[in-house]
Amino acid sequence: MTRSSSQKVGLILGPLAGCAMLFLDLDPGNPSVTRMAAVAVLMATWWITEAIPLSATALVPLVLYPVLGILKTSETAPIYVNSTIFLFVGGFMIAVTMEKWRLHKRIALWIIKRIGGGPARIILGFMVAASFLSMWISNTATAIMMVPIGLAIVLQLEEKFGRAASRPFTTALMLGIAYSCSLGGMATLVGTPPNLSFARIFEISFPTAESIAFGQWLVMALPISLLMVAIAWLTLTRVFYRFPTSFKVDRNVVNREYSALGGMTFEERVVLVVFSITALGWVFRKDLIFGALTLPGWSRLVPNASFIDDATVAVAMAMVLFFIPTRSADADSRMVMGVDVFTHIPWNIVLLFGGGFALAQGFQSTGLSELIGTRFAGLQDVPPLAMITIICGGLTFLTELTSNTATTEMILPILASIAVAMKTSPLLLMIPATLSASCAFMMPVATPPNAIVFGSGRIRIAEMARVGIVLNLVGILVISLVFYFVGTAVLGIETSEFPTWAESESG
Repeated sequence: MTRSSSQKVGLILGPLAGCAMLFLDLDPGNPSVTRMAAVAVLMATWWITEAIPLSATALVPLVLYPVLGILKTSETAPIYVNSTIFLFVGGFMIAVTMEKWRLHKRIALWIIKRIGGGPARIILGFMVAASFLSMWISNTATAIMMVPIGLAIVLQLEEKFGRAASRPFTTALMLGIAYSCSLGGMATLVGTPPNLSFARIFEISFPTAESIAFGQWLVMALPISLLMVAIAWLTLTRVFYRFPTSFKVDRNVVNREYSALGGMTFEERVVLVVFSITALGWVFRKDLIFGALTLPGWSRLVPNASFIDDATVAVAMAMVLFFIPTRSADADSRMVMGVDVFTHIPWNIVLLFGGGFALAQGFQSTGLSELIGTRFAGLQDVPPLAMITIICGGLTFLTELTSNTATTEMILPILASIAVAMKTSPLLLMIPATLSASCAFMMPVATPPNAIVFGSGRIRIAEMARVGIVLNLVGILVISLVFYFVGTAVLGIETSEFPTWAESESG
């Protein structure tokens, strides 16, 4: 596969920009700051232009950190393997097993059957199913599964009403699937890679701060996700696309798909139980605070509770599936989860995570974070809500053309430094930026679900861009306002106070 023009430019521009940075003296007396900035510029250029695979760029710190005297290889390598990685791996193993036994399809069709009615409600059913599944499994896998089911309904309608008459429903349905896959992933830490990147980069940047637990993120992000799904549905079915009363959707398509699954198998029941226990274990591990009401976490009941985190739950429950034998004669492994699960884990994403974590650690250990903070000291008087809105807007439109994971990992260490310079909680800037990285709705290249839906041949770029820009702008406002006025209360963030754990990092 030949490189595009932008990739060729990026391949050359990255090293040139990095070398040029080495000739600057950003911090006299501390040359490692300049060297770290050079590595960051190189990685940012290659990530943005995708000059080489994103995961390959993520390996740059393993080479340049020791060569430039930033960190030893023995110090850099462990950054790539940590509890956040195992939270992702454990959760993904359960998700892959759910897909293997087609439990995800049963859940999706069951939701669509319960909600579906007229054309608008059928679309809502697809969107609810897609967003729910994307909270727990890859939004790419969800989109790959949902699009054929949606197209089965579309083909029936095109035979009955013609392709032109069916086009408004087809477009709304396909866009609804794409958008809800992205929006559902916002709600949980395992739903989309940027969320996990935030969790670990925050820990690296502020090691004395209390980390964000799965349940805390869910309580904070789920209202934003649900509100955005509702707005997306109303925008698609009430603003851009309307359906005449004579336009009837044949629900038998969904019913036949569901009936074809047959009765629930033993393996499906096992995976459903393990998945449910895992989700509950994540959500209720730590105390959940709802104003004056506090739900105590189950970790209070076990010894060494401080040693347990969400990765412990993920790996423990995934391992359970290795011990339960199957009852299916057609199974390709003796256990519900076989060794083949490891071949399905996206190790390229794991490496991409590691590269982002190494970048954040480099910012922190060299003092580049502190230097960036001093350069933005003038932002101290900027209202936090205005800053949040600007950041949300920037991330939303930047990720239309770049990888949302790579972009998040580049931006978060810088936002951490800016927040310290503003004397405000870093969470105020870092979390909205992370959420906004999942809200790119205009372009097919913005997210895998957008690309998959566009690949169906039923959507034009102009149609996606027309609806997408509206939802982009709505997303900026929803994330900014809901997080500032609701999310801060859920996470206990004082918007007018500078937390002591951030103050200690500012020197």
